Amino acid sequence: MANKQPHRFKTIAEFHQFKGLPKPEHPLISVINLGLLKTPPPAATSWINDYYAISLKRNFNARMKYGQQEYDFDEGIMFFVSPGQVFKIESKSQQEFKQSGWMLLVHPDFLWNTRLAKTIKQYEFFDYAVNEALFLSEKEEATITALMQNIEQEYHTNIDKFSQDIIIAQLELLLSYSERFYHRQFITRKIANHTILHRLEELLTHYFNDEVLASKGLPTVQQIAGELNVSPNYLSGLLKVLTGQSTQQHIHNKLIEKAKEKLSTTSLSVSEIAYELGFEHPQSFNKLFKTKTNLSPLAFRQSFN
Repeated sequence: MANKQPHRFKTIAEFHQFKGLPKPEHPLISVINLGLLKTPPPAATSWINDYYAISLKRNFNARMKYGQQEYDFDEGIMFFVSPGQVFKIESKSQQEFKQSGWMLLVHPDFLWNTRLAKTIKQYEFFDYAVNEALFLSEKEEATITALMQNIEQEYHTNIDKFSQDIIIAQLELLLSYSERFYHRQFITRKIANHTILHRLEELLTHYFNDEVLASKGLPTVQQIAGELNVSPNYLSGLLKVLTGQSTQQHIHNKLIEKAKEKLSTTSLSVSEIAYELGFEHPQSFNKLFKTKTNLSPLAFRQSFN
């Protein structure tokens, strides 16, 4: 049987109607009290929103998939979905569906002609194909909740010429705090993060096996991230926090390490080494090696004589 097409909500009003909620007070933005949603999501249904969704959920007795991968929601309570992303929520129990919290829905048109229309795409937690929900301490949750209440208060106020600017200012602050808390999460959740780092090192060691390089060439960031079941942005963000270097820099470091080994322990020519390391053109290898070591491959080899 073919998979069902995802259910798409083009407008916020459509979502309200689907959930049996009153019409939104503004067509391009909505603040929803999740305690009012009593019906669990239908089983095995995927969704696509044409708007941003920022949610803080408690008592979330459900599984979530973002893209094709499970989304870690065992402890985390906050997650972010951008327009066009496929996600699935399956209730673990159709009997009791009790949740609390809130959901903020923002259509991209609400941001039109504002700075946030461009900068919102820089928040990587909207772009992860796979990631974990944001874990919040009580103090962090209070900060986020206060900002959400400010947005909600303005949302319920009669719309005037100041409303959009005030809401967007609060939204920018909410996103900035969320980014700070995600950064903190990268550091504090060391066991899970360092497991990824360990797996990365094992994977790079495998990729830089002579036979693998010769047959497959240099690994890309996308390939590495795919092997680790995380998105390229998530992996680079994590590595930046843990090691100060991006995924690409880790690949290059492993490459230079392998190149130094070959230059110092074999009699292969620089061109032969370049080809064995997956380079189509020796000039590209020479340039990268010199950038990383301040020496040309030949100069490095001669330093051992």
